[in-house]
Amino acid sequence: MKKLLVPFCLTLIIFIGSVGMSKGAEPINGFCLSGTKHSHLPIAGKCSASYEKGDYETALREFKPLAEQGGAYAQYNLGQMYRRGQGVPHNYKTAVKWYRLAAEQGNAYAQTNLGTRYQRGQGVPVNYKTAEKWFRLAAEQGIPHAQNNLGGLYELGQGVLKDYVYAHMWLSIAAISAESINLSKYRDIVAGRRDFVAKQMTPSQLETAQKLARECVRNKYKGC
Repeated sequence: MKKLLVPFCLTLIIFIGSVGMSKGAEPINGFCLSGTKHSHLPIAGKCSASYEKGDYETALREFKPLAEQGGAYAQYNLGQMYRRGQGVPHNYKTAVKWYRLAAEQGNAYAQTNLGTRYQRGQGVPVNYKTAEKWFRLAAEQGIPHAQNNLGGLYELGQGVLKDYVYAHMWLSIAAISAESINLSKYRDIVAGRRDFVAKQMTPSQLETAQKLARECVRNKYKGC
């Protein structure tokens, strides 16, 4: 029996290694290749070398079993692949399916992407109220893109009452969040939008918005 057990264990180790993630670039702030067409979430702390180099067939084999088992990071990554049409047919509806599964588990990146689909009507009908719901959940977790998008809804009055004070508040917070994770280009874009909104405001409104932003950051984005 012991003679049979040794080769079995060796085979099992080889099998587990063969289906594991191909190790790519190191995650930065918990994200892989941010700002590129291969941005994705790390699985077990590892970025996917296959996805990074455009080997989508292998990346799909890495992500799909984990996504089907309920892994939120893998579900998000599949959403990215279907949204971009990478190794699979471009399909917003399928992307929304995977984003939703991850978003419902509290994944802030999936929540942001799901909100964007509702805002743009990609794979789902346009629904600004639902977009606001998902952006807010992600914004409360400190995601600058969600905070920026939420500010945009207040600026335009989409799904919420038009309110420059809250628009400026969320855009200010988004700029701070982007700065904290070294997204300087995105910070500058958000700051430009914030400054445009500021031109539509009275000095009193601007003072209120700045005070609210400071309080929101101090409260870690809760109850803003």
